[in-house]
Amino acid sequence: MTRLSRRAVLLTPMALTAARSVFPATGRKMTLAMHQNTSAGAGYRKSLEGWARAGITQVELTNTLLDEFLKTDDLAAARRVFTDLGQTAVQGATGVTGLWEPNPDRAAALDNLKRRCQMYATLGLNHVYATTGATRKVSLEDYKAAPANMHEAGEIAKQFNLSLRIEFVRTSTFISTLPTILKLTRAAANPNVTILFDFYHFWSGLNKFEDLDLLRPGEIGHVHFQDVPDTPRELLDNMTRFIPGDGISPLTRILRRLADNGYAGPLSVELFLPKFQQGDPYEVAREIRPKAEAVMRQAHVS
Repeated sequence: MTRLSRRAVLLTPMALTAARSVFPATGRKMTLAMHQNTSAGAGYRKSLEGWARAGITQVELTNTLLDEFLKTDDLAAARRVFTDLGQTAVQGATGVTGLWEPNPDRAAALDNLKRRCQMYATLGLNHVYATTGATRKVSLEDYKAAPANMHEAGEIAKQFNLSLRIEFVRTSTFISTLPTILKLTRAAANPNVTILFDFYHFWSGLNKFEDLDLLRPGEIGHVHFQDVPDTPRELLDNMTRFIPGDGISPLTRILRRLADNGYAGPLSVELFLPKFQQGDPYEVAREIRPKAEAVMRQAHVS
């Protein structure tokens, strides 16, 4: 029998703790995905085809490109596009607003959510999301309705065997930070509702890095992955979303913290600069993939 030195025995717990802080507790790793907003100008089919040539196997669909495709074709054809390319659609954007805050158009928003869920279920997806984007002036009283509204929306998605993710948006007048959305989703108490964590909205908004300490395992359902330039945060907007690794966000630190909380799903790159959206999807993906994967390797999450 090999005898361990006293030093080795003492160091072993430290090594195990360090390993747990780097790798997801589940043993699974994060994977690279592409959001169709990144190649919006190419359209539904061409964006997916170009990415497939660049080796992108996980994709996130948008309602805008899907609607445009459906003007001349059907849902069965839309599904064949990505399945024939060997791609998995990891999530669908519903594009529905007005779901969380009290407003006179909420009934119509729920109807739109049902319609979108039915479409994505037909495509074979398992997950959809909606943002917290709001522009109207709200009051403290409005927040009291949010948990019940979130629970109701989650039940609608569940009818179609879909889970619902909620993305907090930095410019929203209602829910724009991680602490706020954590408080509300926990109060909603619906296991079918989780948070969509967007690197841009988190790092450029009214959040602190320490807010990540608030997370509990399972609360993050999906992640949008991007960087920001070294410029005053007041000047940041959708046009300053950079490829992961091209900016100054503490990407590896954030990825490790997400991994510590058990997240091991897709990292979906979502960019809005015209040079990406109007560029050749193949060339865009060829530039994004090595940079994003290098960051993931550095963070030990891939």
